Amino acid sequence: MAKTPKSPLASLPAVGQLLESLKNVASPVSCADPKLLAHLSRQVLDDVRDSMRCELKKGHEVTMPTVPHILDAIVAAYSAWGSSSTCRVINGSGIVLHSGLGRAVYPQEARQQLTDAEGYVLLEVDKQNGKRRRRDQFCADLICELTGAEAATVVNNNAAATLIILNELGFGKEMVVSRSQMIEIGGSFRLPDVFEAAGCKLIEVGTTNKSRISDYAEAITDNTGALVLVHTSNYRIVGFTDHVDLPELVELGRERQLPVIHDLGSGSLVDLARYGVHDEPAVQVSVKQGADVICFSGDKLVGGPQAGIIIGKKKWIDRIRKNPLARALRIDKTACLALEATLKLFFEPSKLEQTVPTLRMLSESVESVGVRAHELAEVISSLKIPGLVCRIIESTSELGAGTLPTHGIPTICLTLEFAGMRAQETADRLRGRPVAIFSRLKDDQVQLDLRTMTRADFDEVSQALKELQRD
Repeated sequence: MAKTPKSPLASLPAVGQLLESLKNVASPVSCADPKLLAHLSRQVLDDVRDSMRCELKKGHEVTMPTVPHILDAIVAAYSAWGSSSTCRVINGSGIVLHSGLGRAVYPQEARQQLTDAEGYVLLEVDKQNGKRRRRDQFCADLICELTGAEAATVVNNNAAATLIILNELGFGKEMVVSRSQMIEIGGSFRLPDVFEAAGCKLIEVGTTNKSRISDYAEAITDNTGALVLVHTSNYRIVGFTDHVDLPELVELGRERQLPVIHDLGSGSLVDLARYGVHDEPAVQVSVKQGADVICFSGDKLVGGPQAGIIIGKKKWIDRIRKNPLARALRIDKTACLALEATLKLFFEPSKLEQTVPTLRMLSESVESVGVRAHELAEVISSLKIPGLVCRIIESTSELGAGTLPTHGIPTICLTLEFAGMRAQETADRLRGRPVAIFSRLKDDQVQLDLRTMTRADFDEVSQALKELQRD
C-alpha cells in the first residue's frame, strides 16, 4: 500500500528543538527565559505555517525554511518583544479622526498630564477634606461650565453613554425615535440592538426620509419612557425630507411630561460654522434648547481621549450616576486625566486651533498644508532615490470616525511611485515598518496627505524611502 505523501508542514522543527538550538545563538536571546522563548517560537512557527498554507492553496511549490532562518525570525521577535504592539505611527491617510489609529491626537497638555502622573494620582479622594468623591468630578465641573448644563457625568465611550441612559430612563418602557435615526456605528453596532440590550422597547415612527412631530405624539402611551433624538453624525439624508428638530420635541416632551434624550454622537464644544461646517450643532445649543439628557463623544470633535460625556438636567443625571451599570462603564483614570487637561483648553477659545490637534487639522488652510507638502517634496528630492517619482497634487481629507461624512476638506498630497513596484506593495511596505506609515491608495497611487502629517514626520518618511530603495 502506497504511503501518503508527507506534508511539508509536518517537516517543521519542534519547539523543543528550536529552544535547544537557541542556546548556541550568539545573541542575548540565548540567556532569555525559556517560557518567553517558547512563546515566541510558537508564534514564529504559526506564521511560517500560515505562509506555507497560503502558498499550497495557490498551488505553488513550497520552499521549506531552514532552521537557521527560523532561528533568525525568533531572534528578531525577541528583539521586538519589548516594543508595544500599539506603537507610534505616521498618519498620511488624510483621515483626521482615524479609528484604526486611535482617533483624536492628544493635545500636548493631555500628554503632559499623563507623563506627570507616573505614580499614584488624585482620583477619587477630595484633596481638601480627604473624603471620597466621584472620579469624574473634576471633568464634570468643567463640562457644566463649558456647556451650561446643570449636571454631568462621564463613562468610557458614547455607546456606553447611550446604553446607560436608555437603561435608566427606559428599562421596561417604550422609547420613541424616528425611523430615519436607526443608525449603525463602527464595528456593526446598531442602535436598535443598544435599545434591546438596555431593556427598552423601541418604537420607531415616521419613515426613512420624513418624520413629523405628530408621529411622535401619536406613538406616546402610558408606558412611554422618553422621546429620543439621534443626530446622524455618520450619514446624511437629503432631498425630499422632513425631520423633527429638537425644540419641537422638547415642547412635546414638556407637554406630555416626558424627558427628551439627545444623542449628539460626535459632539462639538465650539461652533464649527467658522470652519464651514453648518450641520454639526454645538453641545451648548442642545442645552439651551432644553434637552433633558445629552450625550456625545470625548474623542471626536472634543479632541480628547475616548469617553462618553453625559450632561443635562440634574434630576436625570443623578439617576444615571446611581444606575448599576455606572461602575461597569465608568471612565478609567488615564482617560480622566487626559480629558480634564483637554477640557481646560476650551476655556481659552482663541488658542484652540493651536492647542487641540483635531481642531488644528480641521481648520488649517489648504495653503498652509501646501507649504508642508512642498517642504517634504524638496526633502524627498534631495535624497536622489533612483526610480522614485514624487508629485504634488490637490485632494480631499476626511474628518473620519463617522463625523461630518459630507464635509470633505481640501488638502495637498504627495504621490509616490517607485519604478517596478506596484502601488499596493509600496503602501504595504511603508505600513510594515517599525514606525508604520499609513498612506492612502487612490487612482493606483500611493498618496501622503500632509493635513494629517507634521514636519516631525519628515525624517521617518525619508528613512523609509531610503530603505525601500535599498530593498
